[in-house]
Amino acid sequence: MEEGKVGRFFAILERGIPLKTWIYFVRHAASPFYPGNERNRGLSEQGRRDAVRVAEMLRHEGIDVLASSSYARAVETVKPLADLLGKDILLFDELAERAIGSTDIRIDEDELQKAIETSFTDPDFCLPEGETTRQARERAIPVIKQLLADHAGRKIAIGTHGNIMTIILQTFDEKYGYGFFVQTSKPDIYKAEFEGFELQNVTRLWQP
Repeated sequence: MEEGKVGRFFAILERGIPLKTWIYFVRHAASPFYPGNERNRGLSEQGRRDAVRVAEMLRHEGIDVLASSSYARAVETVKPLADLLGKDILLFDELAERAIGSTDIRIDEDELQKAIETSFTDPDFCLPEGETTRQARERAIPVIKQLLADHAGRKIAIGTHGNIMTIILQTFDEKYGYGFFVQTSKPDIYKAEFEGFELQNVTRLWQP
């Protein structure tokens, strides 16, 4: 985060001026899993149709900034919105999905879900070749705070993933955990209201 922007951000907070910023977390649409292709796998046909629907839902929200995980499925989900608004998408490797285990093999679904559940109560747990909740948090949260500071008072849409989105929200409010994660859909949209770096409210906008 640039030093000048940090100074302005905290100067406003010190004056007691409410600084509301909104982040629209857009979980990516349906994307077939292929071992060894985690970064580049794109959307299914249904996923592409749903991405257009995401754009239609958000086109009148007054989005100022678009950002995304650098993974193809996240970018493709917010690309129709970017095209509608005539805006570029800021890409961040740090916002990529958290893989609880190796993405080069298929992991049994029951084992996978149990591991994800455990990771939200034990932040240092992961399967072999995976990433813990703590590790994912340490790479993603600085970017979220940078976006909140750089674009304070504005509306930001972020192309994201189920695990990392839940980890981000849990960092700001511990009530978000595995129970929240399992009820999300692909795609999904959550409008999060921040005051400074404090999460005030989260509203689900997507209607499956």
